[in-house]
Parts: sequence; C-alpha cells; structure tokens
Amino acid sequence: MLFAFSISPAGNDGTGDDSVGDIVAEAVRVVRESGLPNETTSMFTTIESDTWDEGMAVIKKAVEAVQARAPRVSLVLKADIRPAHNSGQLTAKVERVERALGS
Repeated sequence: MLFAFSISPAGNDGTGDDSVGDIVAEAVRVVRESGLPNETTSMFTTIESDTWDEGMAVIKKAVEAVQARAPRVSLVLKADIRPAHNSGQLTAKVERVERALGS
C-alpha cells in the first residue's frame, strides 16, 4: 500500500518568515524514523506500508509533529490500495514506467 502525502503548516507563526522547510523537516523526520520505505520529493512524501493502519499511524504522527509548531496544518493525501501488492511498489511502479519509456 502506497501513501503519497504533503503536510504543510498554515497560518502565521508570528516570526514573519514564510519558509516552511524547518517545520516540514519535522514531518519527514517522523517518516524516516518509522522505518517504512519512503521517498521525499519537492512536493510529496511517499511511504509504503503493509496495512492501512500502519501507514495512517505514520501520517498522523507526522501531522502532529507539524501541528506542534504551527497554528494550522494542511494535509493532502493520496493512497494506492492494492492488497495483492504490498511490498516493493515504491520502486517497482517507477521501474515499469522507465522500461516502457526505454522501449
């Protein structure tokens, strides 16, 4: 099961700084410490988990990490729920596209 999500602080934190990188890093830290296969790009973080509950628990904890530093949090979430394909899909899906591009 793949979960692609973006967590972003919203609202004024009182510092006048419009950069959110330090706060977003707290969410990414939670993901990396989870031990689940993951990938972070400029727009989304993707994790791979065996179950819905396992993936959603990590996402919830990441939201809470951002929420601890921001008055408001935005979450965008997309899930690929494919029970027969629980592992290796984080890279396998990209590899299939790359093979198709090479042919």
